[in-house]
Amino acid sequence: MKPFVRLGAALVLNLLLVTAALAQPGLWVVRQGEATVYLFGTVHLLPSDTNWSSPALNKALDQSQRLSIEIVDDDSAAMQALVMQHGVDFNHPLSTKLDGPDQHRLEKAAEAANLPGGASTLQPMRPWLAALTLTMAPLVQAGMDPEQGVDKRLKARMQQAGKPVDGLETSEKQIRMLADLPEAMQLDFLRQSFKEVNEGPAKLRELVDAWRSGDTDAIAHIEDEDLRKESPTLYQRLIVERNEAWAQIIAERLKQPGVSFIAVGAGHLAGPDSVQAQLHKLGVESTRIRE
Repeated sequence: MKPFVRLGAALVLNLLLVTAALAQPGLWVVRQGEATVYLFGTVHLLPSDTNWSSPALNKALDQSQRLSIEIVDDDSAAMQALVMQHGVDFNHPLSTKLDGPDQHRLEKAAEAANLPGGASTLQPMRPWLAALTLTMAPLVQAGMDPEQGVDKRLKARMQQAGKPVDGLETSEKQIRMLADLPEAMQLDFLRQSFKEVNEGPAKLRELVDAWRSGDTDAIAHIEDEDLRKESPTLYQRLIVERNEAWAQIIAERLKQPGVSFIAVGAGHLAGPDSVQAQLHKLGVESTRIRE
């Protein structure tokens, strides 16, 4: 499963890692002088009864003076307007962009995802939005709630404590990352979503187990490896460049005293191009916190 769907509810790991059991995702700390930054891997959709807190996490949150998550301007009205602006093309239906075999695969994927209205629902959508819709539909039907996502619950906790919360990116930036991709690359993403839908729950359970145990090697293998091999340009844009940008933000924070907490999709904290790896290139070392 590819990390594209971390956008918006932006990239698959965040959306698909769901569990009703105790979860202990990875937590790291970066220290320099009087500055401390905690790094935490998030998921954006969870059932309401998921327990993912831990003593180490609670301690880090209590110590932190601010929280940064991927986006904060993700209210439904704003997101809907951006999707309509950048994700819908009534003049060029999706079927005009697919050959016969891909059109058949689209129909089968829509059926497998139990998408209301089937493949016809996807016709006004640009390929990137169709891919997200196919990936999201089974999760929404299964009762996964973005309001229960880790980032939103962290945000609520910090706001209740009177601490500021900011976004590392904006909703528009995340959507434009997908909408501005060349159409050929968007179609590659759509074809990848066919495979993800067909893989069914087995791959999902594998990802869940990796996230629960904080197994970053497994997360990187499951989540990033195929994308890195099959679509290196896409991988560079959606994973590497964002991780580099976030590492720069962390490096700047380390120049000022204080404690902050940064929560991003768990896939960004795994693999050879992770945020931690980008920090290492800047001469900044991170340490994994173990219970």
